[in-house]
Amino acid sequence: MSTTTTNQDTYEMDSTDSTLHLDTLALAGAAAVLSAVVMLLLGVFGAIGVYEGAVEMMQQWHLFFEPTVVGTVAGMVEAAVIGFILVYAFAWLYNAFA
Repeated sequence: MSTTTTNQDTYEMDSTDSTLHLDTLALAGAAAVLSAVVMLLLGVFGAIGVYEGAVEMMQQWHLFFEPTVVGTVAGMVEAAVIGFILVYAFAWLYNAFA
């Protein structure tokens, strides 16, 4: 059995700064997509009568969400915008202080 050795330089960052900086747009985009998917699932669950407590909470917290097709799409858009803005602000602040 032979083991291969790897050059550690390929795994090192290009800069000498070892601080991790977040890609704000990528992280915010991922949060927006995840928020929209969760809202879609809650809309589907609300339509079939599952997780009614969570669906009621989302109806209270989100202005446009209802367990209908139009309400689910509007809730998905609302959740995506809110998730994008909040996570973008968090990542921007993190990078500012890092």
